[in-house]
Amino acid sequence: MTTEITGASRTYDVRTYGCQMNVHDSERISGLMEDAGYVRAADPEAADVVVFNTCAVRENADNRLYGNLGHLRPTKLKNPGMQIAVGGCLAQKDKGDIVKKAPWVDVVFGTHNIGSLPVLLERARHNESAEVEILESLEVFPSTLPTKRESTYAGWVSISVGCNNTCTFCIVPSLRGKEKDRRPGDVLAEVRALVAEGVLEVTLLGQNVNSYGVEFGDRLAFGKLLRACGEVEGLERVRFTSPHPKDFTDDVIAAMAETPNVCHSLHMPLQSGSDRVLKAMRRSYRQEKYLGIIEKVRAAMPDAAITTDIIVGFPGETDEDFEQTLEVVRQARFSSAFTFQYSKRPGTPAATMEEQVPKKVVQERYERLIATLEDITWSENKRLVGETVEVLVAVGEGRKDERTGRMSGRARDGRLVHFATGGIEPRPGDVVETVISYAAPHHLNADGVPLSHRRTRAGDAFAAGTTPKLKGVSLGLPSIGVPAPLPPAEGCAL
Repeated sequence: MTTEITGASRTYDVRTYGCQMNVHDSERISGLMEDAGYVRAADPEAADVVVFNTCAVRENADNRLYGNLGHLRPTKLKNPGMQIAVGGCLAQKDKGDIVKKAPWVDVVFGTHNIGSLPVLLERARHNESAEVEILESLEVFPSTLPTKRESTYAGWVSISVGCNNTCTFCIVPSLRGKEKDRRPGDVLAEVRALVAEGVLEVTLLGQNVNSYGVEFGDRLAFGKLLRACGEVEGLERVRFTSPHPKDFTDDVIAAMAETPNVCHSLHMPLQSGSDRVLKAMRRSYRQEKYLGIIEKVRAAMPDAAITTDIIVGFPGETDEDFEQTLEVVRQARFSSAFTFQYSKRPGTPAATMEEQVPKKVVQERYERLIATLEDITWSENKRLVGETVEVLVAVGEGRKDERTGRMSGRARDGRLVHFATGGIEPRPGDVVETVISYAAPHHLNADGVPLSHRRTRAGDAFAAGTTPKLKGVSLGLPSIGVPAPLPPAEGCAL
């Protein structure tokens, strides 16, 4: 759907909070805006339209949004033609309350109707009043929408949206809805389209990628999809996030180990190491199962880098419960972790639970967790000193790169590497091999001259200033019935 913009093109800026799903949704928002005739603002502070794509996972998300909206109010008063739109999970949650709290907002849209944004903006301009449109179910699968990719070398590909789990701390299922799976052929079509544009790495996205296939009755569909991605010529790296331990099966481990372009990196959310707390969270696995998965992954892929999510201070968490979390951390030896202090979210069962843990106690436990994790991640990184790694050169990963004369990128296992260029001048999207010379808790340094430098089509695209802009490649929501089989993959053990 397009909207005619008369006169000079209006400019836009998208501001994103939250997870990888939100980052990818923002690429769709940018694609929609440009299809409707808008152009990205060279100066974000002077944009004609500012779009906030919000997160609702933590309490400070609300404070951050309304604080930023408040900062924009004087700009809006000086420039009445400016428009402000709010979308994403917080918009889905707060609905019309957003314009009550911030009446200078022009458009509010939810997670299920991203495609309506250009029309809502035009309607708000025409009617000179706020437009709020929140749907309770998905109109079309988001991948049917045009997408302006942010990277020449890496791309997000959604395989599902929504979640069927009922974790007591999480508001996402009520905001994203029940799980909807894309057809395997649609996913692979998008992957091939990205590779045709020069993309070297794709990350398969879902709230729970391991349950992919639930709608069409194939519990092994995700492992098959990984193997099928291995057959896409020119695709060098495949990642995925996030899996759920309750659905993580041996066939996925086999697919990771046996498919050369699937990276040996795994993000496996733990949340807590205490069986009692996991039960209260409605996380349908226990410590023994979790550690069993880690053991199997390491047996199949000794070089695997495993990352996780951990919540500290869930209601009712005791010192003993927290010690169990530390014990799992010590045994799992994560390469990094996203750590959170429990935050109440209205509308979740955990928000009304008794035995909320005092802030002081949560902070003390959190600091102990961080210290334990950093000891482990530093120790694990030190093991790589002297090793040769393949680095996909990235944009903006190293804040000190300009000062230190380095560039940055990600190794195949996902670790951040800052490397000396040795005068070879690689571009983002190119691939270098280099030797690790120093390890820190959160990154690696390679200070010698790179062993090799491979120029790529993605690097060419970066140099030319072009990123993939794809039209929607899906035909819509999945239809009923078993999908067509995935293309055969050599070495399939299923």
